[in-house]
Formats: sequence, C-alpha cells, structure tokens
Amino acid sequence: MEKLKIAGGYPLKGTVRISGAKNSAVALIPATILAESPVTIEGLPNISDVEILKDLLEEIGGKVAMTDEEMTVDPSTMISMPLPNGKVKKLRASYYLMGAMLGRFKKAVIGLPGGCHLGPRPIDQHIKGFEALGAQITNEQGAIYLRADELRGARIYLDVVSVGATINIMLAAVRAKGRTIIENAAKEPEIIDVATLLTNMGAKIKGAGTDVIRIDGVDTLHGCRHTIIPDRIEAGTYMIIGAAVGEGILVDNVIPQHLESLIAKLREMGVQIETSDDQVFVDGSVNLKAVDIKTLVYPGFPTDLQQPFTTLLTKASGSAVVTDTIYGARFKHIDELRRMNANIKVEGRSAIINGPIQLQGAKVKASDLRAGAALVIAGLLAEGITEVTGLDHIDRGYSNLVEKLNGLGATVWREALTKDELEHLKNT
Repeated sequence: MEKLKIAGGYPLKGTVRISGAKNSAVALIPATILAESPVTIEGLPNISDVEILKDLLEEIGGKVAMTDEEMTVDPSTMISMPLPNGKVKKLRASYYLMGAMLGRFKKAVIGLPGGCHLGPRPIDQHIKGFEALGAQITNEQGAIYLRADELRGARIYLDVVSVGATINIMLAAVRAKGRTIIENAAKEPEIIDVATLLTNMGAKIKGAGTDVIRIDGVDTLHGCRHTIIPDRIEAGTYMIIGAAVGEGILVDNVIPQHLESLIAKLREMGVQIETSDDQVFVDGSVNLKAVDIKTLVYPGFPTDLQQPFTTLLTKASGSAVVTDTIYGARFKHIDELRRMNANIKVEGRSAIINGPIQLQGAKVKASDLRAGAALVIAGLLAEGITEVTGLDHIDRGYSNLVEKLNGLGATVWREALTKDELEHLKNT
C-alpha cells in the first residue's frame, strides 16, 4: 500500500487532458454482456474500477482484450455464472451486472456491492424495476438472486431520481418483450452515453436525458465501437484546482455544458473562466468570495464535486454553507480538513465553512473517492507537506493523478507505507 505526499504552495499552470467518464465506464462495460458479438469501448480511464470489471467479465467467460484506453469484449462465450463473492463486492457499480445478466440470460446471482461508504444507498428502485419486468428476486446469504422465465416491458415510475436504477432498468429492458417506459428517470450525461452504446448495439431507446425514457425491446444485440464521454467530475476537480492554486489551467477534452452549475458557482466566487467546444480555461483569483451551494440531481450542482468544492471555500472570504441533499453522510472529509487548520463545522446535512484560512500540511486519510480529491486539493493549498492515505479510494476514479498534477507544476509523489503506518491504518 502507498501514501500520496504533496508539497503545497506551488502555483499550477498548463494543460490537463481529461480521461473518459468513470461513471459511464462502470455501466458501459457491463452493458457489453448484452451483445452477441464483440464490443469495443474507446477512451476508458486508467482506474481500478475498470480493471475489476474486466476481471469480472472474464470470470463469467468473456474474452477481454485491453490496450491503454481501449477495451474489446467478446461476450459470445459468456455464461450466467453466479458472482456471490470476491471482486464483485469491491465496487458499488457491480450492480449493473444484475441488469445486464438479467437482460441477456434471464437470471443472475450478484453479491451485494461495495464501493464508497456514503451512508445508505439502497437498491430498492432497481429491484422494483426488475420485478415490474417480470423477475423474481430474493436476497440469500448476502447475494441477490434474480430469475425470470421471460422479461416483459412495463411502465415503471421511480420514486426517487436514481442514475443507477435508471441505467440498470435500461439494461434489463432492451431485450425484454414489448415496450418499457421509465418515468421520473435521471437525466445525467452518463445515461445518454449508455443509451448511445445500446442504440449502436441495436437497441431501440428514445428519451435518454429526459425524465421519460421509452424502450422497445429487441431479440438480439450486436457488437459495435463506442467512444466514452469525458469525465465531468474529473474535469470539475481540475477546474476547482485551477481556481484554488492555478495561474491559468486549460482543461482539455471536456463538455462544458455538463459543468454549467460548477462554472456558474466559480464565476460567482470571482474565478475567471473561458469555455470553448471541448475546453475550459480557468484562471484563479487571490480574492475569492464565499458562496453557498446545494447539491441536486443533474443538471444541479453534482454531489461528487461537493467535497472538492468545500476545500476551495476555505480560501474564500466570508462564511459559506454547503448542503448535500443527495448523500447525508458525505462529510467525512471535514474532520480531515480540520486537521489541516480548516474552520468548518457540520450541522445535519450542511457544512459551514469560514475563510479565508491558511491550511497546514498534515497526515490525513481519504474515506471515499471524492473525499480523497478534496484532501489532494487541500494539500496543494497547504503550507508544508501533506500525506494522504486511503489511495485505493482515489485510484477508483482519478486516472494518472500524480502524472497529471506534476505536469501542471505540482510536487506530488507516492511512497510505500511503512510497517508501522500499515498497522496504524488497520487499527483506525
């Protein structure tokens, strides 16, 4: 295991190229199960979640070839092998295997997924959708068993807007008999990305990106080539870094329309931002103004950028309130920021940040993926050296982080943990 060390206080400038979207990749890869011939996905990020999903596809008999950013999956030899334990429990997005295997094989056994610990994120809406399509579902010894004689289209209303449930129901419905209508569907760009792949495979989907998606089931799907969209959360993270410590950072390979809520808030703080077709230029300011944010479903402010943005607010003048309406437990980074001298308190679903304050280097631990990003930004802002442990979380979502930061002029490196540090981590 390793730790990340950051020497703070260096101004960053230059160009950073954004990788493919993590939240698309973890759904696109399971979607390949639905085809009868090879599917190639271009532009995949170099992250651990992709590697785990590759291994899981091979575990059920798929043939997977992978180069730097491209994966070709031959699903023709796949079988409906149960996956109750092992790697399936290492990432939450393994639940997409449920919809894909149910759609292709009419049965699946998937261990209850893991991933970041952000409080209760039940999959009841997924289950509701599968049952509406005709599946029988049981929970046996920590695994979900899904069985169906056949899947039939249905009208499904989601009680809460859920990206995961919307995609999972789409995956199951594309090979069901008849029409499926998903109402109160999520609108995230990643849903459009998955629908585009499925359409290229021969699915009939209308309305992706709106709150009503219509799917006419087909008997078979075929292989295709698909290029993943850029990662809007990675792009947003580097834009926040540009606002915090940048002297002109060009964020390349980005779709600015996916980040309008963040761009609006950064401009409100006094950050200079220029956008073009696939680039965003961010020029930081020494006099940032505090702003309040509230996370909402897309196109509102993304919950995945709440934690990095909270770090940025420590540099702003005044008092700011950050409210997370999506995940109430997404404030585990606050205690770590306090170790670094931040003036923040949590009240219910909100954090109150008072600034500006000079952060100080410290030893901190990432409790989840985006908390890790928040601590990296804090390290870049802080005086002295910051040590971040819990890198397995960060590696799930940020491709080539050290290389990208050092390319902008940061002083960031990885070191192996000592035996004492490993022992300490086990006991915390």
